[in-house]
Amino acid sequence: MPQISEVDAATAHQWSTDGDAIIVDVREHQELFQARVDGAVHVPLSAFDPSQLPTDSGKKIIFVCAHGHRSMQISQYLTSEGLLHEAFNLTGGIAAWVQAGLPLQTSAA
Repeated sequence: MPQISEVDAATAHQWSTDGDAIIVDVREHQELFQARVDGAVHVPLSAFDPSQLPTDSGKKIIFVCAHGHRSMQISQYLTSEGLLHEAFNLTGGIAAWVQAGLPLQTSAA
């Protein structure tokens, strides 16, 4: 049965750092200039193509957007369509990542 789990920013960062997860950012191109997670795969929701997802990596896939709403939508879609058996949604999105003080790339970087 497909499953969607919420994951907090600290856990997502740790999983990514440890090589256990891939972060997929579904925000739009212009949003990436503000801040982005280093190493995240960018697949914007407006042009979402499931074939761009690294589903053969054997790693957890964590979806992220600005506040966690769009990433939850895509998680629900992918699991309900049987495209993913399990998806993780970053609770609070990039805003929660920033609030947790985790590393980000910005336009100045």
